[in-house]
This record gives sequence, C-alpha cells and structure tokens, in this order.
Amino acid sequence: MTAALTGFTVTSALLGALASTEPSADGTRLVRDIRRSKRLVLLRGVLDAAPGGRAGEAADHWALLEEAERHDPDAVRDVLHYPATGVWAEETLRRLHAPYGPPADLGHLGALAVAAALRSGVAFKATLRPTHGRLVLPTLGLLRPARPGPLALTECSWDPDDPATLALHTLPGGRTALDDLDPYRAPGPAHPAPVRPARRLTPKGHKRWDTQWSGALTLLDRYDTARADEIGLLLRSVVPLGGGSRSSGATLPAAAGSVLARTQAPPALAATLVHEVQHGKLTALADVLTLHTADRTPRHWAPWRSDPRPLEGLLHGAYAHLALAGYWQRAALYGARGAWAQHARIRAQVAAALPALRRHSQLTAAGREFTAAMAAAERAMDDLPPPGDQHAVARRAVDRERRAWCTQHPELAPFAQG
Repeated sequence: MTAALTGFTVTSALLGALASTEPSADGTRLVRDIRRSKRLVLLRGVLDAAPGGRAGEAADHWALLEEAERHDPDAVRDVLHYPATGVWAEETLRRLHAPYGPPADLGHLGALAVAAALRSGVAFKATLRPTHGRLVLPTLGLLRPARPGPLALTECSWDPDDPATLALHTLPGGRTALDDLDPYRAPGPAHPAPVRPARRLTPKGHKRWDTQWSGALTLLDRYDTARADEIGLLLRSVVPLGGGSRSSGATLPAAAGSVLARTQAPPALAATLVHEVQHGKLTALADVLTLHTADRTPRHWAPWRSDPRPLEGLLHGAYAHLALAGYWQRAALYGARGAWAQHARIRAQVAAALPALRRHSQLTAAGREFTAAMAAAERAMDDLPPPGDQHAVARRAVDRERRAWCTQHPELAPFAQG
C-alpha cells in the first residue's frame, strides 16, 4: 500500500464541470482518487507516529493488511477507504501528537486489519481486545464474545449465522451501508458538530430505512439518473441521525463518502442525498485546489440560513443548493408535485448568494473561475423556466428575507448586498 499523495491536475474543463454540480465521469474519478490518496497519507501518518513506529504492534497490524491486500486488493481497499476509517485516522493522528488528552485508539487498526483479512480470505491469527463487550469490525459488523478479555481471532471467526455476530446493515439496491454500529461513524462528543448519530437501530428501524431508501432511489432514478449514479459511486455509508439533531442531513469532511441523515419521506431523502453529496465533492476538490483565502469569520448572508456564514460556508451552501435547484427542475419536468416551487425558491436563493461570492476579494484565480462557472450553470436554468411567474415571485420573497436579515444584522448589511 503506497502512501504517496498523487499529484492531481484539475483542468479548466474539469473545474467547470465540477462547478456546474452536474455529474461527470472525470469529476467522479477525481473525487474518488483524492479521497483515496488522502486516506493513505493519513494511515501512513498513524503508523509512523505510533509508539514503536514500524516495529511495534501497529506495524504487525499493518503487515496483516498488506498480506490481505496481496490476496484481495479490492476488499482491503474497501475497508481502508470506508468513511468511518477516516474519522478514526484523523482522531488517532490528532491524539498521537497531543501532549495531553485521551490516548490514541491504536487497537482499532487491528480491527481494520482483521476485517480486511476476513474479507480477503487469507489465513491469519490475531488477538484483539473488545471494548465494552463488543468488537467492531469495520464494513462487517460486530462480535459479542461470551467472555471478557482478549479475543483470539482467525479466518473462521466471522459467521453471520452466529447469534454472537451482528452484521452491518446494507441498504437495498447497492453497496451502501446503513451504519449504526461503527464507533467512528461520526466524530465524538468533543467534536464541534451540531449533529450526533443515532444509537443502534432495531430491526423495525432498519426496515423503515429500507423502505425510505428504496423510495428515494426510485425517485432519483426516475428524475435524474446521472445524479442517482453519482450517489451510488460516491456514497458508501449512511449514518442515521439521532433525535435532537438540528439538520435533516450533514456531511463531515473526515468521513468522506458518508452522509448523516434522519429518517424522512422518500422525496425529502432524495433531495438530502443530492445536497449532501455535493458537500463531499467540494471538500475533495478543496483538498487539492485553493479556491479562497478567507478566514472563518461568520459575516455573510446565506438565504437558506438565519445565521451569518463564513465565506467557506456560503460557498458550500451555494454549491449544494445549485445542485438541488437542478434536481428539482428535472423532477418538475417529469411532473413531480411541488417541484417547480422548490426549484424556483432554491434557484432564487442561489442567484441571490452568487454575487457576494463572485466579488469576494479573497477568491483565488481558481475560485473566480469556479464561481463564474457556478453562475453560468444557474443562468442556464433559464432554458427551462417554471410556468407563470413563479421565479419572479421567489426572487421577491428572497429579497424580503434579505432585508429582514439586514435589519437583524445591521453591522453585516454590506455583506448581504446583491
């Protein structure tokens, strides 16, 4: 397994295609390649920073990963690039370099190695220590040993029919997992994220998700096949959101390829998936291309939120909503109820936010090119306008919301001008 970060070239044509939010084979390939390279660098960083370096226990786990890779590279790649693995890698690397705080969970590297070995079919022996009476094996599920203490594992240790084994739930229609098991499916309580994962679901909860997921995929396939295909290629897991979360969906940079979402009706879930996958695409692009040099100060008006946003948040929001406007336009053309109103409202929001983005003084040359292509994609929606005056009505509503926001935040009014 190499840990060298591949050099990436983003041509103007590819940058424009990504900026439009429209799926493309080259864009999807770039996003996946960036994610894979970044993950390998993180994993190598964990190995190099672990106590004992390449001669310690972590090195033994890494050696098992390499042996499994020789037998089945695809299986090992899926384990290492599983979204939750990224959360663990970032948290572990942070803890290894922190002088104080909780110790790094290097035992999880052993769980990754065992999961990879089990999936590859290689013969092996390993001993791991379960946590709170359970051992999670990423992409597979968890084991609940009958006795406390270290657990000896071999290639025969995973039996889906064993009552002590709980397999990870796979959603219908593909390889996307509904992950309510992995301890790293979302950052821990110390992470400043306004979302938290749900606890382990009941069989009834899994069935409800299956129904809603199948319905959402049916709508995506019907209205926007290209986006349905893109979601299938870029989304590896869905993490159910717990009660009290303020959002219907979220994407966390460390968990590339995952979306946190609450249970919702299929039309809403389809829209959530379209929206959140865009955040993942833009995050990957920003790992290899600087679009702006602005700080994190929240000062900009975002028509889809009541609180001021930093430039990064405004850019992400406009990008995800641009994709949503395109999705609802296609859904409307297929006769989806209420879709024209959704399209008109969201497009008006994007159109109101783009001027502030495009004139920002801290955009890089790539950022100016990217936002210009976003604006071109928004204007191109004029080719298929909603019936009547729906778009004009939506623009007037957004203007009223802008004025109200400026009244509430008078010191930030200059950052809300169109």
